[in-house]
Amino acid sequence: MTTNPNDPNYGLFTDANLARARQRIGIWQPEPNPPHNFEVSWDGSRHFAFGYGDDNPLYCDPDYGKGTRWGGLIAPPMFLYTMGEDTAPKPDPDTKALLKGDPFAGLGSYQSSMYFEWWRPQQVGDRLYSRRALVGVQDKKSDFGGRTGHEYISWVYFNQRDELVAMQRGMWIHAERHTSAKRKKENKTAEPYGAEQLKEIDALYEAELSARRGGDTRYWEDVQVGDELPTLVRGPLTTTDIVVWHLGWGMQLTPPGTYSLSYKIRKKAPGLYPANALNVPDTVQRLHWEPERARELGLPTSYDYGAMRETYLTHLVTNWMGDDGWLHKFTCQHRRFFFQGDTAWLRGRVAAKRQLEGRNEVDLELWIDNQRGDTITPGTATVLLPSRTAGAVQLPEPPAKNMESLFQLEIARFKD
Repeated sequence: MTTNPNDPNYGLFTDANLARARQRIGIWQPEPNPPHNFEVSWDGSRHFAFGYGDDNPLYCDPDYGKGTRWGGLIAPPMFLYTMGEDTAPKPDPDTKALLKGDPFAGLGSYQSSMYFEWWRPQQVGDRLYSRRALVGVQDKKSDFGGRTGHEYISWVYFNQRDELVAMQRGMWIHAERHTSAKRKKENKTAEPYGAEQLKEIDALYEAELSARRGGDTRYWEDVQVGDELPTLVRGPLTTTDIVVWHLGWGMQLTPPGTYSLSYKIRKKAPGLYPANALNVPDTVQRLHWEPERARELGLPTSYDYGAMRETYLTHLVTNWMGDDGWLHKFTCQHRRFFFQGDTAWLRGRVAAKRQLEGRNEVDLELWIDNQRGDTITPGTATVLLPSRTAGAVQLPEPPAKNMESLFQLEIARFKD
């Protein structure tokens, strides 16, 4: 492994950096930043939901929640992103050395997919704790030629009662720069919208409230394979949308805070604050709202976060399933950029249904198309619905009894 840009192996995919990455499998990786929310609250849940355009009273109105099976307000499924106090033990010197640096330094890197499972709701007053670890590294041939490294990182969340609440697994692809450069040919940015296009988008916004199932229970028996979910729309994406998203989501990468607070972080990690056009240090994340910064990095303009699209699709699902359903599993792939000015059309259909071990399951096929008709993010979900004969949804059990056992299952999943 080399982190020296002058080294001839810098930016190349080698057996050495693959081996270096695999040494980290199963090693607890401390989170550098505190969570945006330490506790589930009415305000936190509402701000997060508003950030992706959802005013579902189940997530925004405690009085409404009292009349549901949950007995009070619960947070949206993707509220996980804002939670999770790190519980990783402080690494010893050998572990610290092992975790230092990036084994794939100099390679292009992008998030490819994300997977979630939920077993318990996030209720007001809950605190969530988390651990993360690398669980798999695979050597793959790229569609564009050459080798790529697929890194799988898992997070497990549990609450103050030591109940496993959810898990998350992300996959990142590391590729040599010539491979990444070929992806740039896919980049197409938005053209100015005509009145008819905007009218079509507004019509879907107008219909969105009636698309939310809410307290009108959707029963498993009433669902048919091939049923289509009511289409939702998000966009055209603006800088304002990104700012409002951050209000509920937090910053995630660079720690929250400005002025002297960001200065303290900048002293420790100057690379997180590259200089802007005025030679003023500013967050590396600004490429998501500052087109000039995106262009400096070889992209035509600023773009969204993968987490936004993941949340859009879960919004489509929770609107469809209603208050009495349970989103059990969700996964999606990010295949194309979603640039400023683009519009996302959220679509889905019922792919399968079954009764298994007391659960009434429905599989959904999901996808996001942009205004050019490109599918930018396909996905799937498994929803548990109440049954007219079997009764209310029973929350699913985690596949392991504790966090350590769950991580061992994750590691076993990706062994060659």
